Amino acid sequence: MNIKEKNLECQMERYGNMLFRLGIILLNNQQDAEDAVQETFLRYLQKSPVFQDPDHEKAWFLKVVSNICRDMRRFQIRHPTCDIDDLEAYPGTDEQKNVIQEVLELPQKYKIPICLHYIEGYSVKEIAGFTHCSENAVKKQLQRGREALRLKYGELD
Repeated sequence: MNIKEKNLECQMERYGNMLFRLGIILLNNQQDAEDAVQETFLRYLQKSPVFQDPDHEKAWFLKVVSNICRDMRRFQIRHPTCDIDDLEAYPGTDEQKNVIQEVLELPQKYKIPICLHYIEGYSVKEIAGFTHCSENAVKKQLQRGREALRLKYGELD
């Protein structure tokens, strides 16, 4: 174990629980708090800051984790999501529930364009910009995604 790893381990023991508790308070979610603490220690490794004293060190860790939590909350507000288990409770007919389930089972490369186009209402051009693909590639992904849904949906009948 090198010096940097030993130092990181020492910092994790010293500040880990405190940062996690702050993350829980700011994010109200255990997994997100764990991610925020992990990201804090990654930044510590990347930046390798030099501290004037232990108080400066503690303040740095607290500031970084609070900034990360703030950024995570902003992202959550701007990009609302729902738990995948909530989709099962989605009010709708059995047929609608089956279609949603089939979309969830599509490969990622088809799922993203299908959801963005048919559920979120984005154009092919906008999706191409988001995914950094050509418009023709997005059209082909939509076509293949629809074909995969047709095959799977046909099997359900």
